[in-house]
Amino acid sequence: MAFGITTLTDSFPKNQVGKYFQNQIIRSAFSAAANYRAACIAQSRAAFVAKLSIAFEEGDETVFWLECIRETSFSDPTKTEPLMKEAIELSKILGSARKSSQ
Repeated sequence: MAFGITTLTDSFPKNQVGKYFQNQIIRSAFSAAANYRAACIAQSRAAFVAKLSIAFEEGDETVFWLECIRETSFSDPTKTEPLMKEAIELSKILGSARKSSQ
C-alpha cells in the first residue's frame, strides 16, 4: 500500500494543500508499514501489542487521508479506490490482530 500511495501522490497539485496531503498520507502509510514490521520482531507481547496498535492507528489515518483526497478530487477515483479498499482491509486485519493479542 505505501508504495502505491507514493505513485498516487505524484499527480497531486503542487500547491500548499496538495503538498500537505502528499506529506501526510505518505507519512501515515509508511509509518503503518514500519510499525507492523517492528511488531513482527517485537521481543515481548507488550511490545508486539504496542507496535501493532500504532500500525493500526496509522493505517486508519491513511484511510482518513484517502477520504480527504477523494473529497478534494486530487486524484482519479480509479486510482484511489483500490488503495482505499486495501487500506481499509489492512486496518481491519491489524485491529482484529490487536484485539486478539490483548
